[in-house]
Amino acid sequence: MLIITDEKQIDEVLDRSVDTIYPTREKLKSAMMEGKQLRIYAGVDATGERLHLGHAINYLMLRRFHELGHKIIVLVGDFTATIGDPSDKTATRKQLSKKEVASNLENFKTQIGSIINLEDNDNPVEFRRNSEWLSKLNFADVVDLASNFTVQQMIERDVFEKRLSDEKPLYVHEFFYPLMQGYDSVALEADIEIGGTDQTFNMLAGRTLRKRMEDEEKFVITHPLLEDPDSGEMLMSKSEGRGVFLDENPNDLFAKVMKIPDSAIIPFFTHCTDLTLAEIETQQKDLDDGVNPRDVKLVLAEEIAAMIHGGGAAKAAKTAFVATFSNNKTPDDAVEVAAGAGDELMSRLVEAGVVLSKTQFRRLVDQGAITNLETEQKITDHNYPVTNTTTFKVGKHRFVKIIIT
Repeated sequence: MLIITDEKQIDEVLDRSVDTIYPTREKLKSAMMEGKQLRIYAGVDATGERLHLGHAINYLMLRRFHELGHKIIVLVGDFTATIGDPSDKTATRKQLSKKEVASNLENFKTQIGSIINLEDNDNPVEFRRNSEWLSKLNFADVVDLASNFTVQQMIERDVFEKRLSDEKPLYVHEFFYPLMQGYDSVALEADIEIGGTDQTFNMLAGRTLRKRMEDEEKFVITHPLLEDPDSGEMLMSKSEGRGVFLDENPNDLFAKVMKIPDSAIIPFFTHCTDLTLAEIETQQKDLDDGVNPRDVKLVLAEEIAAMIHGGGAAKAAKTAFVATFSNNKTPDDAVEVAAGAGDELMSRLVEAGVVLSKTQFRRLVDQGAITNLETEQKITDHNYPVTNTTTFKVGKHRFVKIIIT
């Protein structure tokens, strides 16, 4: 297998979406310049059957290493999912049954395959489950793994410290998760592991075990998480079902990307697209020069949709979005409801079955979920009267054309 050792290409891989490299960037670059095929993996737990753009960062980074000729591995934590990853959790995660885990794995390959070529026969991508080795460990093996770490090391983790200070339960089995994720690196004979900054402790546990058990170096590459730069709010959460998911249809995916905060546009370009860093700088310059963020976001949404669904589907999604939301065009599937001038919108929508009750209508209004597409204004009045033929967006995907008779 030809391993690319071009310094410029290696620098591009080590500079894109990277937060920290352990032990150092210089040592990893040196190892890559030697021309040896390295084994590189990223893990994903089996909680939830959907993957989002935060996961896509892992696969884009893996793909870049794959393009240099290295062996990449997608590891599904089907065994560790039955324990529950405590990373960044203020409460114990529900343990999953084997049946639930198996159900959640069904769509992973399809979603990941939209980013990584899983059909490459020259340098095939490995797709592994950690139940292959973790299910075979006996109690003595687990005790031996635990002997490599101290209790102080475990409870120094921010999430555990917070749990203790808040007097919330901290269970012994939660200490096992980093031990087992660390052992994944040993079982895979991994040279590099990639993951978000929230996984740093677990990935470094693998670095410790790889060194102590096999006297081998293991590099760890962390990448930033997708968050709102202004508020610090996490924009992607599989456990909470929040974010832009890889199995979204093109139109929904496009619309969700358009809703990200303006402050997150450039991070999303950097971490979730194939645009070069120079091309992204051009987008940043446009924003600095006063270009409407919506127009830059249209470029972003099309790039991401094209990566997941292909260029044709992305262009169609953009056309549909612009026609519906930018030009106030009535969607083809809009429900038509007759009304008299001055009638309350609430009554007409309830009678037409568009909303189930007046209570639901009021809740949608309070959530800012009903919009007059003619004026692009959100409805704030529970007793809002309709005075002329108008199209309204109700919730995320429903459209109603009120026709004055």
